[in-house]
Amino acid sequence: MQHDQQGDGSPMTTGSRRPHRLRLLLISGGLALTLAGGGAAAYKFGLFSDIGDPVSFGKVQEKTATASEALPEVLMPTGPAASFVRTSRLPDGTQVGKATLTGKKSGFTGDVWVWVPKEYDDPKYAKSGFPVLISLPGGRGYPTNYWGTGPGLGLQQAVADGAKSGKSLPFILIMPVTNADTKHHFDGSDIPGQPKMGTWMADDVPDFAKANFRTFTSRDGWAFMGSSAGGFNGFKQLLKYPDRFKAAIASGTDIVPDSPLWNGNTQAMDQNNPEKLAAKLIDAGGPDVYINFQIGTKETGREQAEKFMKEYGKGPVHTSLQVIQDGEHNGKSYVRGMREGSLEWISKVMKGPTPDPGVR
Repeated sequence: MQHDQQGDGSPMTTGSRRPHRLRLLLISGGLALTLAGGGAAAYKFGLFSDIGDPVSFGKVQEKTATASEALPEVLMPTGPAASFVRTSRLPDGTQVGKATLTGKKSGFTGDVWVWVPKEYDDPKYAKSGFPVLISLPGGRGYPTNYWGTGPGLGLQQAVADGAKSGKSLPFILIMPVTNADTKHHFDGSDIPGQPKMGTWMADDVPDFAKANFRTFTSRDGWAFMGSSAGGFNGFKQLLKYPDRFKAAIASGTDIVPDSPLWNGNTQAMDQNNPEKLAAKLIDAGGPDVYINFQIGTKETGREQAEKFMKEYGKGPVHTSLQVIQDGEHNGKSYVRGMREGSLEWISKVMKGPTPDPGVR
């Protein structure tokens, strides 16, 4: 299993919540600095930071749009609502929030980061669903997800810029942990005798998104993106559950499961092997799924991806390859590939939000 190591890419925008008393003292000091003409210095040192404060998404619009008023195929938030805390802000005013989820089906407890585009809070989209892009990291994948803790990697900004230019749909990003500890990788699967990380990813995480956001009832609104081990996790879920998901961007990914935790259980491994899942889907004749591999020219793995495309990229399994010139095995290279073509590619096969013509 390949592992890409990431910093969070944005040290100035993330942090933990300060104790209440300390924050009061810092705010008082910050006010004094402001009055003395030192406001810029106060902000520079984070004295007015709201990182760690409660945050909500889309509440104003959803109060005016009931389930009966929603557009066809739109699923209004089912609840119960999660308790989010703010972990970062982006220059466009959007923000990343984090919540802790205990999966009802897997029994696993882990953190999930979320980001919604500016369009989500636009009144003309109050009755519309939004496509969900479940975004998975490589590396340890626990106890954090670097797509959520590191907005400096550029994923959120790439989606925002793409939506503004019309090249990308305004995806909701759901960014969960992918492993149960820091010592093992679980191949995004229910390995016998281990935490049910496959159920966590395929059931609990989508249910969490449905509980908190306006989404779509059909698979046309559900996709994955991931790097390295996260790429394997995402495109494996797509092939295993083509009735739930439609597309995946798999960057620098492995092709077959390789966790030592399988302990020679080939039957269970085969049930989570993308090659065998693709062959089964081809034999069944559908439904159609779409896989975009991303590979940098300065990393290995292109031969394996092209071999998969040659052998299984037929019938209902649609594949493409985004080659990233001078790209390396890391998140920033993969976001560049998404900007250069993969976001536009996946947006063409997914369902986007519909504006209300009566609202300006």
